[in-house]
Amino acid sequence: MSYLHLGQSVMLPEEAVIGVFDLDNTTWSFRTRRFLERAEEEGRVISVRDDLPRSFVLSREGDGPALVHITQLTAATLQKRAEEDYFE
Repeated sequence: MSYLHLGQSVMLPEEAVIGVFDLDNTTWSFRTRRFLERAEEEGRVISVRDDLPRSFVLSREGDGPALVHITQLTAATLQKRAEEDYFE
């Protein structure tokens, strides 16, 4: 099984990753802000950061709801890790 390292010793199985999104470029949308607010209210947000949040990763395992992982890594860094077969 391959994993993507999100920082802070948190790794996601490759097949669980739905998408990686830049916070600056996506939160201008009302729908994205509302989605993130609802996920927070429902307890589906996992903070994987010690610094300013830069991106979020959506993941899902099985039939459960999508989880939102807020990370200090940029979307470009996470994408590069995935493309360079950084999945461990």
